[in-house]
Amino acid sequence: MEEVKIQKPPKKYMNPYLAGVLLGITIILSFFFTREGLGASGAFKRGVAKVEQIIIPAHVESENSAFYHYVKDGKDPLKNRLVYMIIGVFVGGFLSGALNRRLKLKLEHSPKITSRKRAVAAIIGGALFGIGSAFGRGCTSGAGLDGMAVLATSGFVVVGMIFGTGYVIAWFFRKLWI
Repeated sequence: MEEVKIQKPPKKYMNPYLAGVLLGITIILSFFFTREGLGASGAFKRGVAKVEQIIIPAHVESENSAFYHYVKDGKDPLKNRLVYMIIGVFVGGFLSGALNRRLKLKLEHSPKITSRKRAVAAIIGGALFGIGSAFGRGCTSGAGLDGMAVLATSGFVVVGMIFGTGYVIAWFFRKLWI
């Protein structure tokens, strides 16, 4: 008689409503304990400041540098809670994927496009979002979620603009995933 192996389906993702509530609680706790919200772009800016401090220290330490406030008085830009938060996000995401058997080196895309085209589009999109967060003085979490957590009108406007613009722009780029 042939042995039949039953494979368990991968565990489902967390309920999005529960995840949203937990994110809100995390933001409130961040304000309570640190007097600051969350924000991923701040960690990446600090990383760029550190690289610039290593490569061209005279520039980053001049008062005209965009990163001067991260390094003034001999401060190390990487010694900040946001940097540790981002490290935790990557480690937590990796552990979650590993524990739930979802770790794969795979680039998902539509059969209508190549992996290379999808990767280039993702890199360009990520770069544009990063540039936009620099112009907006914060990323989605910093400008939007933190702003909404303190009931600032600007937070609601930012989130509305991010999702509204994404909804409109997605129509033009839908072939990258459909």
